[in-house]
Amino acid sequence: MKTIRKSYLVLSVFGLALTASCTKDFQEINTDPVSVGQDKYDPNYLLSTAQLTYTGSTDFAYETWRGNLIYASTMMQGFSSVISYWAGDKYMLNEGYTAAYWEKAYPDQVKYIVDLVESTKTKPQYNNVYQVGRIWKALIFERLTDLYGDVPYFDAGRGYYTGNLYPKYDSQQAIYADLLKELDEASSALTTGGGAVSGDLIYGGDINKWKRFGYSLMLRMAMRLSKADATMAQTYINKAIGKTMTSNDDNAFVHHDASGGRVTKNRNSQVLLGDGGQENFYVRWSNTFINYLKSNADPRLGKVAVTKLYLTDGDKSIKGQNPAYDATPANQKGMPNGKDLSGIAGRDVRQDPSFTAFVDYSSPHPGMIKEDGNTFILTYAETELMWAEAAQRYGINGPAATHYNAGVTAAITFLSQYDAAMNVSAGDAATYLAAHPYVAANGLEMIATQYWAHTITMLDFYETWSNWRRTGFPALVPIVYPNTNTGGSIPRRFPYPLSEGVSNAANYRTASAAVPGGDKLVGKVWWDK
Repeated sequence: MKTIRKSYLVLSVFGLALTASCTKDFQEINTDPVSVGQDKYDPNYLLSTAQLTYTGSTDFAYETWRGNLIYASTMMQGFSSVISYWAGDKYMLNEGYTAAYWEKAYPDQVKYIVDLVESTKTKPQYNNVYQVGRIWKALIFERLTDLYGDVPYFDAGRGYYTGNLYPKYDSQQAIYADLLKELDEASSALTTGGGAVSGDLIYGGDINKWKRFGYSLMLRMAMRLSKADATMAQTYINKAIGKTMTSNDDNAFVHHDASGGRVTKNRNSQVLLGDGGQENFYVRWSNTFINYLKSNADPRLGKVAVTKLYLTDGDKSIKGQNPAYDATPANQKGMPNGKDLSGIAGRDVRQDPSFTAFVDYSSPHPGMIKEDGNTFILTYAETELMWAEAAQRYGINGPAATHYNAGVTAAITFLSQYDAAMNVSAGDAATYLAAHPYVAANGLEMIATQYWAHTITMLDFYETWSNWRRTGFPALVPIVYPNTNTGGSIPRRFPYPLSEGVSNAANYRTASAAVPGGDKLVGKVWWDK
């Protein structure tokens, strides 16, 4: 018995010691050695992800294909297509396509940038990453609210932190007020001593360029409010004076890597090269865009457009590209919008007076659609054209003509950032401006039309559409096609995804009922007056 008792005593003491040891090292022992918590994770990886996914999701250009190209590019008459599922060209509603941007932006962009901002805001060593994250978050939400109007913003992406899985829709007015505040604070808080931004795919961590980017974005957002809240617009326009981009060297773009798999390829290029269908052959520059360049002897014409990129109408493959394509300005010809391949008179493009062969319609220059090319985010040309409008509209930071000339020059000469073969000299830009001088009497129209042309050449049709809705310029002539979903008018916004009526039903019903003009293509966002 004594032996047994002694054995139990030894085991008991050993057990107590083991328990104490386990309790002491519990966290270390029960931590997964291959997983990383927020305290050890480098937030620069989150920034890289959010920047890359802003240029298109990892799911084969899902939203880029549908939102930027199928809808925005054709509604703005930058591109034209006779492919039946390109619904934007005919003002038809495809609810899956108009929902595509929302469905990808929240999980692929918002999720990562909100996590970055939340995880760095109390860590001084990551000050610059935090401030760049705030700027990038503002960029992400600007596009979201411009496309849909009221959207989840203040609660969006914060479910992990708040436990709220059903974020309310915030008013666009409140969203814009906060975005402008965030840009102002974040841009001014960037400092060369605030830690490295090593995950930056845009500027490689150059803090001064990020400051100029932040203030340029703030200027663009402020101008968006010109008809909705002129007082707020002017307040933030004035804050940006002397702090915005200074040349094309400040242009923000992601340079892609075609060898890195789908996640890194240029999304616009993937679609326009025909990776998903016959977009390479049946999507062409619109005659509205080409005729604008031709009628003004614009030096961009011979750089952005080529004919005979494909050898024959029967060869529609990427391999059919003709290395001896024709870039002669006089030979460029845009394809009319609102046409199809139905065989019906008045609708079939092959019966249009402009038709000779598909290869004779202008395609984007191959330099613009390289899979390892650049996706442009924000440019000096946009910034200077916004300054021209601020000077013309409010008398701020003038004279308007100076900014207009700088903006047009930058819009013409930036093309070399696509490809050296697309270079246009500053001399050619000066010749163009001498033939088309700024006239204050119709200055707002001239500025907005140049902005339209420039954002088309950026392939940022989201921005083309937003600025056109705000300004009304250029005065695009709507297409005529039977049974459009808009009664023949150019669409003004994307309807909310139907899935929101299931996953976030109460908030969705309140928001959709409040859309001016209804939750449909002809409804309007708050700033669209």
